[in-house]
Amino acid sequence: MDQDNSSVDSIFTNATESPKHSEAHWDEAILLGLQIFLSAILAIITLATVLSNAFVIATIFLTRKLHTPANFLIGSLAVTDLLVSILVMPISIVYTVSKTWSLGQIVCDIWLSSDITFCTASILHLCVIALDRYWAITDALEYSKRRTMRRAGLMIAVVWVISISISIPPLFWRQAKANEEVMECLVNTDQISYTLYSTFGAFYVPTVLLIILYGRIYVAARSRIFKTPVSSGKRFTTAHLIQTSAGSSLCSINSSASNQESHLQPGGGTSGGGGGARGGSPLFNSVKVKLADSVLERKRLCAAREKKATKTLGIILGAFIVCWLPFFVGTLVLAICKECWFHPVLFDVFTWLGYLNSLINPVIYTAFNDEFKLAFHKLIKFKRCY
Repeated sequence: MDQDNSSVDSIFTNATESPKHSEAHWDEAILLGLQIFLSAILAIITLATVLSNAFVIATIFLTRKLHTPANFLIGSLAVTDLLVSILVMPISIVYTVSKTWSLGQIVCDIWLSSDITFCTASILHLCVIALDRYWAITDALEYSKRRTMRRAGLMIAVVWVISISISIPPLFWRQAKANEEVMECLVNTDQISYTLYSTFGAFYVPTVLLIILYGRIYVAARSRIFKTPVSSGKRFTTAHLIQTSAGSSLCSINSSASNQESHLQPGGGTSGGGGGARGGSPLFNSVKVKLADSVLERKRLCAAREKKATKTLGIILGAFIVCWLPFFVGTLVLAICKECWFHPVLFDVFTWLGYLNSLINPVIYTAFNDEFKLAFHKLIKFKRCY
């Protein structure tokens, strides 16, 4: 009788445990499916970042027309973003999906240093590009003489020096843990002084600089668009096209009507009976009207380019802030507020949103640039031929 009771109990126990075991199995299957899906999405983002930046580098390298100091800065930005996509993002995929660090402390130190260095350099490149563009617009004639490859190289060197100086400090206080087994790889936010130094140096100060520079560029561009060509005693204007760092042409309108009139009038006379007679002739008036129409048409083209360049500036600044602001705000809050807490998944989203800026940069700087688009098409046709 007791044996029969124990058999019934075992059957009842197995029946109740079976649904639990099945439910656990389904949970594991769903979790595995989500990990595979997340890995695929992050891998696609990483691959797209690699290819887009590689295309920018190849386009600049193979197109002689793009060998300018301004495009040299854009090429350097593409190299930096390419390093992010090759050396930082693949390891981040493994860590984000597995939630456990299994590569050791030394690899962790190298990865974190690379992450901080390359991401900071990418952000600071946006600053030097904006600075180059600002000088090209506000001080066009003088800066065109100083806008050389050597100057661009010096600006890039400063970017890397600042970036490395921000990434090195964490290595010193992590040396004591080099032989310990670690389960997570994160920047130590307990060092408040370093967190303030790194976040302000890598994001907050560059952001303020970008807003100021792009604000002034926007004002300068708007003033050029709505600037009237008529000035006292001068009838015509000439437009000098200034190639900017984004590849768009911005117009520096300089009144020089009297010079053009003197060239139109025989002998350069602007006064006297003979000059006045010739100045009122039908032929001269016809030439003068054609010149005025040409100048107005050029001004319309310049205004259109100004508007396009100004729109590009807004997109660049907006994308940068949207991508990096959540991460740096979260980092600063965790350092200052010890009782505050962010869900790890949310912080992973902030991190990858920052990485996404390395994909957006080459898209923005080339999609709104006619010269780059033309060079892209030529490069693609060249590859198809082979």
